[in-house]
Amino acid sequence: MRRRWLGRALLYAALLAGAALALLPMLWMVSASLMPTGEASTYPPRLLPRAVTLEHYRDLFTRLELGRAFLNSAIVSVSVTLLSILVNSMAGYALAKFRFRGRDRLFALLSAGLVVPVQVSMLPLFLLFKELHLVNTYWAVIIPGMSSIFGIFLIRQYVLALPDDLLDAARIDGAGEFRIYRSVVLPVITPILATFAIFTFLSTWNDFMWPLIVLSDGSMYTLPVALANLVGEHVQDTELMMAGSVLTVLPVLLTFLFLQRYYIQGLTAGSLKG
Repeated sequence: MRRRWLGRALLYAALLAGAALALLPMLWMVSASLMPTGEASTYPPRLLPRAVTLEHYRDLFTRLELGRAFLNSAIVSVSVTLLSILVNSMAGYALAKFRFRGRDRLFALLSAGLVVPVQVSMLPLFLLFKELHLVNTYWAVIIPGMSSIFGIFLIRQYVLALPDDLLDAARIDGAGEFRIYRSVVLPVITPILATFAIFTFLSTWNDFMWPLIVLSDGSMYTLPVALANLVGEHVQDTELMMAGSVLTVLPVLLTFLFLQRYYIQGLTAGSLKG
């Protein structure tokens, strides 16, 4: 009994130490963003500010006009997340449950695209958007993220577990295919949609390369691109850079905390329950 208690205590101690090591950089980032200018660069480094100040956040939104970049990132990330959930869930459902000629071959072809690096497609994609006169627009950033092979694969594999009897019962009751998708399939696949939404929002919000390629107007820059442009001029201003990093991380963290509730709710309630 004592040996079991000792083993459990050591396990909890190791988990707490790991959590502290993982959270310490983020906590210092927040702390440094609240320090007066120059305090984060002192030696030995301080963990907590002597005097809390919000001047760096004010500079980001007033003097450096980062509010526009924050709004651009919000518009792009929310649009891509919502549209990708719609497009990928419909495609995944169709490839899992609809029977049509060439379905398996089409899915195999899509799966083969998973091994192609994203960077390989950037040049032809840019040339295509240039011909369509969509360069330096929101659509140039949103359209490529509306559908992904990974999203279709992820949702298809989840939908395959749904029993066909459930869908056939809805068809017998007179429900159309879109009604089945909206009222039967979506509530059941809520967990995977929540997971995919977190992944999509996080990757879109933090995306740097593609917005840098297709956006040339500073007023259209997303937050990562705008922050990268500030590094050259304010590279020594550690507190200002930490404040910008907090603005980048905070929306992703809040999105995860918000969708986590729906993820757990989807595991405990759905069309298959009872």
